Amino acid sequence: MSDTKPSQAERAAWRAIAHQVLDIEAQAINGLKDQIDVNFDEAVERMRATTGRIVCTGMGKSGHVMKKVAATLASTGTPALFLHPAEAIHGDLGMIVAGDLVLAASFSGRSDELTAMLPLLAERGIKMIAITGDANSPLAHHADVHLSAAIDKEACPLNLAPTASTTATLALGDALAMALLDARGFTSEDFAHLHPGGNLGRKLRRIEAVMHTEGDVPLVAEGTLLRDAVYRMSSGGFGIIGVTDSKGVLVGVLSDGDLRRLLAAPDASADALFSQPIEQLMGTQPKHVGRAERVQDALRKMEELRITGLFVCESNGEACGYVDIHDLWGGRRSLRS
Repeated sequence: MSDTKPSQAERAAWRAIAHQVLDIEAQAINGLKDQIDVNFDEAVERMRATTGRIVCTGMGKSGHVMKKVAATLASTGTPALFLHPAEAIHGDLGMIVAGDLVLAASFSGRSDELTAMLPLLAERGIKMIAITGDANSPLAHHADVHLSAAIDKEACPLNLAPTASTTATLALGDALAMALLDARGFTSEDFAHLHPGGNLGRKLRRIEAVMHTEGDVPLVAEGTLLRDAVYRMSSGGFGIIGVTDSKGVLVGVLSDGDLRRLLAAPDASADALFSQPIEQLMGTQPKHVGRAERVQDALRKMEELRITGLFVCESNGEACGYVDIHDLWGGRRSLRS
């Protein structure tokens, strides 16, 4: 590593290269629009009709791209896997079974390992969709459906390293996956079932899976004196108390901020305030969410209202839980299964 600090001119040159790379790759993606034709429709239809898996394959950089395409397909409801073509022709071809469909990518369409697979796939009656940059290549000719990912040039200054071509292939793979998602009627509910872990999975969970319930919910009934309500508020640790009517319906709320404002009033008497029933002091428009709503929806509502907690209610308004922002981000306690 050189100890010489780069000059301003060198830094500017690097940034110029970065801009050029991004421009070329953006042009490569935009250029795909004119190449989307009836073959794309046919590819989506064949993928939807497949009774087995989508077997994604490719050599080198195309292989890395197809690993990601396989993962995207699998995460959006289409069973898929990646098969390395070099391993395939040395025994792993047995991973492909009747009903599977091969999705192969090669910019040149002439990768030896992929072309070696062609007669073997044909013998077994396995259909193939090919993504190439050359419609006259062996892979394109032998494919049941060919999708063009032709580009004008690579983003590499030497026009050698796969850059714009792999970006175009990835974008086309994403386009296939999203069209297939729509064709299958894949929903956010389905997505949530396939993404139970991590931050994304947490945000897709339903409120009922993370909310505090029963004795942990900071609630008091109408008629409760403020002093008792404040005691309940303090013991709950949320800085808020909800008020329910005789049927358990949430009718009001009082926060610690509300309490401070009441006590700070010029004519306030703590003894008088604490002796009043809470319904005379509470806010009558409590913010809440339904138990079937998703964590991400509750987070959005909190952000819009600039609050850090929400009561959870049944469809009839009955209070059944409480969530604060720590619960939604998984910070206060572990999420329940």
